[in-house]
Amino acid sequence: MSGKADKAKIEYVKKWIVKADNDLTIARDERFLKKENIITDGICFHCQQMVEKYLKAFLAFYEIEFGKTHNLESLAVHCSEIDPEFKDLSFGELSEYGVSIRYPDDFYMPSIEEADRSIVIAEKTREFVMSKLKSHLYM
Repeated sequence: MSGKADKAKIEYVKKWIVKADNDLTIARDERFLKKENIITDGICFHCQQMVEKYLKAFLAFYEIEFGKTHNLESLAVHCSEIDPEFKDLSFGELSEYGVSIRYPDDFYMPSIEEADRSIVIAEKTREFVMSKLKSHLYM
């Protein structure tokens, strides 16, 4: 890999990763630094956002268009066209948390257990995607 275009692409992908990691930090801080009144819908939402951004970072690295979607399964299908191991990822309820729990129309508050599962899924997804990208991004 060489040239300005490649450096620009890598910097763009790294920006996706920074934003994704910020979402995970917010989720972890809300879950583990607070002692009461934990905002579980916020934790689940930020975990969904983190996973979404990691999948989009992977697709951006390979210059695959992904459009405006919050559907993690759909993004993973695009990723699996590049790397079949993405088919093994499981997102639990995370796709649901991208939109539906953010508004009062379908009012729902996830449990602490759901928030904890969301963090675990987010952390596993981060580890998986970084294992695929790390050698390309940090040479």
